[in-house]
Amino acid sequence: MVTEPTVRTEDGNSRRRAARYVAPFLIIGLVNLGFLLRWGLDPLWGFAILPPVLFLSGIGWIAFRHGFHERPVETDSSR
Repeated sequence: MVTEPTVRTEDGNSRRRAARYVAPFLIIGLVNLGFLLRWGLDPLWGFAILPPVLFLSGIGWIAFRHGFHERPVETDSSR
């Protein structure tokens, strides 16, 4: 049985790190939405564009928060 090594980090530290990683993408999405609305896009489309930006930022925050990038890759020799 293979056990994954646990990385001991403080909850606040991993939350801040996740926010730092996701913030640029959230900002780019919101600035893009702002440009589109100032360009003359119907404000109703803002309601269509904003949820995916927020959803993907939230999923990214959760993924970075729980350390998906730090988990070791399992090598299976039977493949």
